[in-house]
Amino acid sequence: MRYIPNSSFEREQMLQQMGLKSVEKTARTSIAKLREITDKTEAEQFLPKVISMIDKLAKKNTWHPNKAANLKSSLMKHISTLN
Repeated sequence: MRYIPNSSFEREQMLQQMGLKSVEKTARTSIAKLREITDKTEAEQFLPKVISMIDKLAKKNTWHPNKAANLKSSLMKHISTLN
């Protein structure tokens, strides 16, 4: 059974121990950058890197798998609306 932290401080400690804190922050900033991109080809090249980060965080239970799926879906929708 996996330990679930009771406070945000314990969660931060757990993420630091697992080495995922920087990955989580990088993923958040990459998602924001991807949403700002207006060129479709550039966004399509950047998407696999962002999806890889999201999947890694979901695999390690840092983010809930449904959250990861919803993020990936919304990013793909965003790219499909670009011209």
